[in-house]
Amino acid sequence: MTAYEPLSARLNAAFDGCYEAHRASALSGVPQSTVYLWARNGLVTPSVSPTRVKLWSYADLMALRIVYWLRHPKFETEASVPASPIPRVREALAELERHGLDIWDDSDGRLTSPLRVDASGKIWVDVDGVPHQAGQAAMLESMDLLGPFDVADRRGPDLIRPRPNLRIVPGRVSGEPHLAGSRITTLSAAALYKSLGDYEAVADLYPGFDTEAFREAVELESSLAA
Repeated sequence: MTAYEPLSARLNAAFDGCYEAHRASALSGVPQSTVYLWARNGLVTPSVSPTRVKLWSYADLMALRIVYWLRHPKFETEASVPASPIPRVREALAELERHGLDIWDDSDGRLTSPLRVDASGKIWVDVDGVPHQAGQAAMLESMDLLGPFDVADRRGPDLIRPRPNLRIVPGRVSGEPHLAGSRITTLSAAALYKSLGDYEAVADLYPGFDTEAFREAVELESSLAA
């Protein structure tokens, strides 16, 4: 695909974000050494900044997951690796646009993301429980592209709702995990907890947010640092 359909600012934000290698690794679930290797060989090039200080986007996190998942056996067979994961991601976001879906909208009560990748590397858009991919039939073995990532010995969080009170939204606070309905990043919350040592003391600084949200923020940052 050489020409792309224009995307809304909301979806184009997925190509912004601003993750350094350690953060891209922690959020995608892909080992940092592998993230660097794929950047060097051009398999998943960091789209925000490919040189000097490399910076990966939210869409790059999807691409990293696609390639890592495809490189591991499914039904005891080895799958191929897609040649161009970012174009695949862009096509999927364009498909979301056509169906009028907003994957970061909390109002529909959806517990899983509408994006899935199959064992051939195709990305499917789940519309009302029916997978779509350029009008073709449904997939077989697949992975929720933005859900919790669990492949081999690697783990990654849900890339939309990493915890009940936390969200990740491209275009907001550079795509960093944050408390829902705010611009309070989990990194900031964890730093405050480290300084104060008490969840209630942290919550007192932010009227309207209870201690559980800050507990989740610290828990998430601890899991990402592991």
